[in-house]
Amino acid sequence: MCGILAVIGKKDPSLVKERSARMRHRGPDERDMLVTETGILSHERLAITDLKTGRQPIQGTRNTWVIHNGEIYNHLNLEKEPLLAGVKLRTASDSEVIVHLYEALGDNFCHLLDGMFAFVVIDDDNKTFIAGRDPIGIKPLYYGSDAEGALWFASEMKAIHDICLTVETFPPGHYYTPEKGFVKYDHPKWESEPATDSESKGIRELLEQAVEKRIDCEVPFGVLLSGGLDSSLIASIVQRKLRGTGQPLHSFSIGLNEDAPDLQAAAKVARFLGTKHHAVLFTAEEGIALIEKLIWYLESYDITTIRASTPMYFLSKYIAEQGVKMVLSGEGADEIFGGYLYFYNAPSDSAFQEETKRRVRLLHTADVLRADKSTMANGIEAREPMLDRDLLEKVIGLSPKLKRAQRGSVQQEARIEKYILRKAFDDKQDPYLPDSILWRQKEQFSDGVGYSWIDRLVAHCEAEVSDADFAKAAEYFPYNTPASKEAFYMRRIFHKYFPQESCARTVHKWIPMWQDNPDPSGRANALHNAALELIP
Repeated sequence: MCGILAVIGKKDPSLVKERSARMRHRGPDERDMLVTETGILSHERLAITDLKTGRQPIQGTRNTWVIHNGEIYNHLNLEKEPLLAGVKLRTASDSEVIVHLYEALGDNFCHLLDGMFAFVVIDDDNKTFIAGRDPIGIKPLYYGSDAEGALWFASEMKAIHDICLTVETFPPGHYYTPEKGFVKYDHPKWESEPATDSESKGIRELLEQAVEKRIDCEVPFGVLLSGGLDSSLIASIVQRKLRGTGQPLHSFSIGLNEDAPDLQAAAKVARFLGTKHHAVLFTAEEGIALIEKLIWYLESYDITTIRASTPMYFLSKYIAEQGVKMVLSGEGADEIFGGYLYFYNAPSDSAFQEETKRRVRLLHTADVLRADKSTMANGIEAREPMLDRDLLEKVIGLSPKLKRAQRGSVQQEARIEKYILRKAFDDKQDPYLPDSILWRQKEQFSDGVGYSWIDRLVAHCEAEVSDADFAKAAEYFPYNTPASKEAFYMRRIFHKYFPQESCARTVHKWIPMWQDNPDPSGRANALHNAALELIP
C-alpha cells in the first residue's frame, strides 16, 4: 500500500520528488525514485509485505520497472505459472509479478491479477509504458497532461492537479497504453449474462476464502468493527482463522459516546468473539475542526463521504498509534447485496438488480475512496473482503428475487436486507455472531457513531454559510451546484485546494434512490425506525 507518481516525458527530478512528497502520508516507511529514458517513477512506501526487499520501483529482467499501490493476493500462484518459469525474482514482494507478467504477455495480463491495484510499468527497451487499475477501483489513480505534453499518473490528485491542464479519474477495470489508449480488460459475467435463480449456496465459503487471502501480511493487523453485520462477520471469520495460533485479534470501533449505536453493538460482538477490543471516542467539535484537513486528504466534497470519513480518520489515527498497519473492513456488502434501506423501495426486481450494479460501478467514488483515503491519511492499509472478485461474481449474478428486501404484505412475508448473507452465517451449532447482531438492521457508519454527529455538523454548516452566499451557489459553482448549505460549505473548502473544474468533476454525489428525502443519512429513510418482522 503506497503512493505512486509517474511522469511520462522529460521532467526535473526535483520537481517530481516534491510532488511525490505531497503523498508521503500514504507511504511513511521509505521512498525511492527512478529516472529512465521514458520517464520518472516515484514511490512512497507503506511496507506490508516483504519488509526487507520490497522497495520500489522494481526492475524486471530487462529495462522495465514497476511502481504499484495495492496488494496482489494471488502473486505466489502467478509466480509459479509456466510463463514465468526461469524468472529470477529480485524481491519477495507481491508487486514484482506485475512487471514480469508484462514482460511475458505485453499488455494482456491485468485480468490475471486478483487484488487491489494501481500501477505503472515503464519499458525503456520499447520506449513505451502501461498503467492499470483494479476492477472496482479500490486503489485510487488520477491522470493528466501538462502544458509541455508530459503525461502524469498519481495515487492522489493533489500531486498533479496544479501542473496538469486537466485531471481525470483513471477508470477502474481498464489499462492504458500509448498505442491503444484506454482498454477495458474486466468483463465480469454479471455485466452481460442474465441473473440466475440458482441456490445462493457458497456465499459463506467464498467470504471465508476472501478473508483468508487478505490476512496474509507481515505486520500487525486488526479489524474495523462497527457492530454492523458486515464488519462483524469479517471479525468473526478472522477470529476463527486465528484459532490455535495464540495471536490476538485487535478490533476497533468509534463513537461520540458510550451510548452510540455502533459502540454498543461492537462491544457485544467483541465480547462474543473474544477480541482485544478498542473503543475510541471523538467529539463533534473535534470532527468539525477536522473537516478542512480531511477534505484535503479525501479530495472530495461529497457530504456522505465526509460525514463517514471523519470518524474513520480518527479511528485510523488511533490504530496507527497502536502499531497496527493493516485492517480489514466491510465496504461493498451493501452495494452487492442491496443492503441500504432505500433498496426496500425498489419498484421492481430489475430496478433492484440494476441499482446494485450501478452502486458497484460507483464504489470508487464513494465507500472505497473513503476507506482508502481515510486510512492512508494515517499510513494504514484497508482491505475489503466483501469486494473479492469471486464473491462479487457469485452475488451480483444471483437473481434479485433471492436478494431483494421486502417490507411485507398480505401476499408476502417481510424479509430484512441482506437476508441471504445473514442466512449463510446462521449456524446454530457454532454461531458466528449473536442473533441480535446477525439480524441487526442496517445502520450507516456516519449515523452509527452517534446521531448527533450529523446533526451538529449540519448545524455548523448552516451557521457558516450565509443566505446571501447560498443564493449565489450556482454562480460560484456552476458545475454540480450544491443543493444545501452543508454541501456548499464542503464545496467551498474543496475549491480552496482544488479550484479547477476538472477536479470537481472527479467527485460524484452519493444520493439514495426511491425516497422522498435525498439526504444520504440512513435516518432519512422512512424505514429506519420501522418495526420489521424479521424472517430468519
